[in-house]
Amino acid sequence: MENDIKDLQKRIIAFRDARDWAKFHQPKELAISLAIEAAELLEKFQWQKGGTKEYQDENREDIGDELADVFIYALNLAHQMGFDVKEIVEEKLKKSGLKYPVEKAKGTDKKYTEL
Repeated sequence: MENDIKDLQKRIIAFRDARDWAKFHQPKELAISLAIEAAELLEKFQWQKGGTKEYQDENREDIGDELADVFIYALNLAHQMGFDVKEIVEEKLKKSGLKYPVEKAKGTDKKYTEL
């Protein structure tokens, strides 16, 4: 998995570099673009009725495109900031595991401060 992510990042950077876009991809711009793409993903669900599976199936390609944009910007930002994706995700899972121990958090949507 780690090599898959690193390979994917390399392909994203190669795509960017072939178009001479690095000058536009500073962390601030990437973070803004990531938020915009996340909002576009959210928009795909904005007016759907009751979270229906049918809606999701009918719009699967559009949802996948927006989700891919989110991942592309996130992986590009991680690269620009010098983050190892596997390392930061594992560290966040460890922190979240302490905040949300299974015995307290299982089956509830309460915030850690309410557990």
